[in-house]
Amino acid sequence: MFKRLRIQFVVITLTLVGVVMAATLGVSCYSNYSTQYSITMESLEKGLRSASAGTSGILTDTDLDAPSDSGSHGFSGTFTLTVTASATGAITGKSDSPISISAEDLATIVDEAVTSSSSSGQNPDYHLAWLKRPTNTGYLISIADTSSRDSALNRQLLMSIGIFVGALAVLFVIAWFLSSWMLEPVKDAWERQRRFISDASHELKTPLSVIIANTGILQRDHDIPRQSMRWIDSTADEAGTMKSLVEELLVLARTDEAASGTAQSVLAREDLDLSELVDESVLEFDAIAFERGCSIDTDIEKGIRFSADKDQLGRAVRTLVDNASKYATKGTTVMVTLGHAGKRAKLTVNNAGPAINPEDLGHLFDRFYRSDKARARETGGFGLGLAICKGIIEAHGGEISVSSTERDGTTFTVLL
Repeated sequence: MFKRLRIQFVVITLTLVGVVMAATLGVSCYSNYSTQYSITMESLEKGLRSASAGTSGILTDTDLDAPSDSGSHGFSGTFTLTVTASATGAITGKSDSPISISAEDLATIVDEAVTSSSSSGQNPDYHLAWLKRPTNTGYLISIADTSSRDSALNRQLLMSIGIFVGALAVLFVIAWFLSSWMLEPVKDAWERQRRFISDASHELKTPLSVIIANTGILQRDHDIPRQSMRWIDSTADEAGTMKSLVEELLVLARTDEAASGTAQSVLAREDLDLSELVDESVLEFDAIAFERGCSIDTDIEKGIRFSADKDQLGRAVRTLVDNASKYATKGTTVMVTLGHAGKRAKLTVNNAGPAINPEDLGHLFDRFYRSDKARARETGGFGLGLAICKGIIEAHGGEISVSSTERDGTTFTVLL
């Protein structure tokens, strides 16, 4: 149990911090990309303005025959090349530029720009960006070299990933040791509670045994008036009830000890036939279910084996079947199924009856909790059965859950 709590703490911590770090680094990368993209577009715009100077914004093919200075590096050091192209994509002129682009690559980029419905675009394969403007004979296209920008962005991305992974690794180590320190008070409180229940139960057994023995002697004494005997009988009944409660508290203390992982030796594990165990446990309740006005049906897959404490796990199964038959509507059938769910064994116990209130559903495994308080004395028990059942299942490394609807009834599901 404490190991699971420790893992949950670490996972939650890493998730929360990881989300914040990922968001922060993501915003930083996006902000840098947006800035670099704006710089590239400014360079392309400057390239078009420089090429258009002196022509009232419209170029003819002959305007680019002579070299010009429009290819000098544009805004913020991004180099650009300006070309003119016909409507079919044929290059009719270009400016001087430090950008080194092969004729084949240039033709590809120009063709991409001419055929595109957008006025701008980027080609990550060639590390080039372009911006076009229509002229009276075709298009004026400004091309920028983005290799330096792309390289810087890639470095930032890789660095951000490295920082993210490294920070999470360091945080994992810190959170793992911190969780152990934080859970120490919880472990101490849990152990004190468990020890109190166990010690108190042991201390109560002796006086209870004396009370039960003494009342038994008095009940056999024929000299006691009949009118006084009813008080002795009442005392004997209540003492017997309290003895049952003490025994259940002792069982609960032992299951808590096993579930917390502080004493795994509490479980006498052995390789057993789970299918046979469930079948035998259900068989014990056939007559009881009949007296309660319902029946029990099974669908048990044969040959499912599991390493478990036979007595403890049998008690958990019998608790679920007893609980289901106790609250089943008369004339209905309690259904017990056992099969595989992936690599785990899945046991379900379903009864048809009134749906459990959603407010009570989350407390069914709480100690001394009774969802049907009006029937508490009628059905017996102390509200510890399901708490003990959950403790046994968790001590075996399993999970137990419950669902309840008017249509499907109440279903307890155990995964081992």
